[in-house]
Amino acid sequence: MSLPTIVVLISGSGSNLQALINATQENRLKAKIVGVISNRKNAYGLERAKKAGITTHTFSLKQFKDSGKTRVDFDVHIAKFIQEQYHPDLVILAGWMHILSPQFLSYFNDNVMNLHPALPGKFDGAHAIERAFEAFKKGEIKSTGIMVHKVIADVDRGSVILQREIPIYEKDTLDALETRIHENEHLLIVEGAQLFLDSLSVLRNSINIPVSGKYLKQSEGTEKGKTTSQCHEDSDCNLSIITFTLNCTTGTGSDVDLYSASLY
Repeated sequence: MSLPTIVVLISGSGSNLQALINATQENRLKAKIVGVISNRKNAYGLERAKKAGITTHTFSLKQFKDSGKTRVDFDVHIAKFIQEQYHPDLVILAGWMHILSPQFLSYFNDNVMNLHPALPGKFDGAHAIERAFEAFKKGEIKSTGIMVHKVIADVDRGSVILQREIPIYEKDTLDALETRIHENEHLLIVEGAQLFLDSLSVLRNSINIPVSGKYLKQSEGTEKGKTTSQCHEDSDCNLSIITFTLNCTTGTGSDVDLYSASLY
């Protein structure tokens, strides 16, 4: 059975890309990174990918604009390229410093994931770590966090896959906080990618999932939000909608809601 495929989008040093590469090589992430795309030709992450034998591509927004094309044209070009070249199971934004348009996302079926150095609803957008550190110094917060989430048109507002609280200490400098956050990001991006791939596998295949001692059988080939399920064993199937969870065994100590299933 072939491994699920991943395309990673980067803009910088690629330390989170390296965490993904290491995890695939050590079989902690059961997937294959088939391509790395950057919007900056000097991004060191491209070198990391090449050392791992992964094909790389660079696309310049400036070149598109210089030729009279728009930002949306740029997004659509990249989206088409990814689908035509790779048709990946998952696209991961790992330090991709470019807000993706709805037109880009329209080429994907809810399978784009982003890593963001803040908790849900806190410090959306750029410079999240710096803004959290300033808020801490003002006494507005006592901790910050990180999350991996599904990408939607609203920046950093997609459904959360995993999140982790990160403490801030009185003695912290901004550099110390950034180091602590990045160390945890390297773990969370791998855990989130595996959990997301597992959830996509559930949606695409017919499997039995335990729910409160009973089993639901996911219908093969159904789309998220349009799922039908059958209740197995002798039980009362008198609920019209049920939300079931996969237990997150990544050390965060929390369950993650992933799907909704209709019982008939």
